[in-house]
Order: sequence, then C-alpha cells, then structure tokens
Amino acid sequence: MSYTVDAVSKAIELLFLVAEEGGKGVTELARLSGNTKARAFRLLTTLEESGLVRRQTPMATYSLGYRALIIGSAAQAQLSLISVAKDILEPIGRECNESVLVRIRDGAETVCVAWWDAPHALRVHSQLGDRRPLFVGASGKLLLAHAPEDIQEGVLSGKLERFTPNTIVKRTELRRELKKILAEGYSTSLLEKSDDMVAVAAPIRDASGSVIASLSMTAPVTRVPRNKLGKYVDIIKFAAARFSASLGYQGG
Repeated sequence: MSYTVDAVSKAIELLFLVAEEGGKGVTELARLSGNTKARAFRLLTTLEESGLVRRQTPMATYSLGYRALIIGSAAQAQLSLISVAKDILEPIGRECNESVLVRIRDGAETVCVAWWDAPHALRVHSQLGDRRPLFVGASGKLLLAHAPEDIQEGVLSGKLERFTPNTIVKRTELRRELKKILAEGYSTSLLEKSDDMVAVAAPIRDASGSVIASLSMTAPVTRVPRNKLGKYVDIIKFAAARFSASLGYQGG
C-alpha cells in the first residue's frame, strides 16, 4: 500500500523545477513537469499562497518565494558539518571500535571540531579546538593535499618540525605523499605525530564537492598494527562518503 499523496508529490516536483528553472511561465513548467497547464497552474497557485513560490509580473513567470528561503536556511543549519557529526560519529566509532574525529583546516593548522572516544582503557583522547600543524598526521596531510596551492607552498617552504622519527620533514617526500593521497583518496599516519599511534583519514565533501574536513580514526599501534590498517581504511573511506552525502554531495 502506498501512502504518498499524488498532488503533494506533483507540487514538490514543481517546487524543485522552479528552484532549478527560475523565470519560466506556467506553460513551460507544465511541460517540464508532465502536468496539464490547468493542473500546473493550480499547484503553482497553492505554492504561491503558501509563500514557497511567487508569480512575477508582467511576464507571469515563477521564482522561489520568501518561505523557500526559510527552508533553505534551516536546511543549511540542520545539515551543517557539526550537526551531521553528532549523528554519525558514534556509529562510525563503534564500527571501528576506535576513536574517530573530524578536523578542519584553519590556515596552516588543523582543528578538531568533533570527536567520539572509544571505550578502551588505552585510547586516543581528543578535545574540541585541539590544533596541529597541517603537514603532520593523517588528517593534516589529507587536508594539505586538498588545500589551495598557496597554502601548500607556504607549508612546504616553512619549517617542518619533526615530532617522531617517522615524521615526514623532507619536502620532496612530503610532495610525493600529497600526490599519493590525492590518487588513493585517503591518508594514513604511522607513528608520525606520536610514536605509539596510527591513524587513517578520508575527505568530507560539501554539496559543491569541495573538501571541507577530514574524518579520521586513530588508535594505539599495539591494537592496530600496520598490517591491520587496511580494514580501517575501508571503513573510514565508506563512512566519509556517507558523511559527504549527508552534506549534499552527490559524487562517487
């Protein structure tokens, strides 16, 4: 049994057409939506009375109304990075059984904006606002790889501090690492920021396809050795894709 209401469905389709094809009249909108002109006019009139569309004179064309702006603003707030993170991080963390977090780029640093700590006695603790250099760690390297060219060159021409023996401080090596990250779609850190921690990160994209954050898993190397890291790469890449889709990204 279907519980959909045909008139509502048709009205929603028309609303999206007006959003995508603003400035068209009832005849063209009827043709594009597969409605008769009379039915399209009735549906558009209903949408107009609700404030979702407006009829512009003298050409009698339709565009979005003021209440559509309210919906758009509310959707933007409700589908924001942090809001989605609150819903999605715990399930991802439980799937990994390790700590997961979201970082964004701020200049030449990364900032932790959301996290979920795994319920292990030995785990990686994160906190809101924690900052790290952009060139180190799985999230840092991932966000650097997707940063504008001027940001990349600024980081690569600056001082690359060595945190552990595994920190990449040679510029040519770091450039190769960034190219590898772009090609593979994820980043790993093997004892680079801390000599007892490993991490995996994948990009979070917004509706435009821009990389706006990283989703990462971090764990003690004693629990996630190098040869077991591939399992977490798959989980984090898939989870980052789900995260991006929740923000409106429609790419692969």
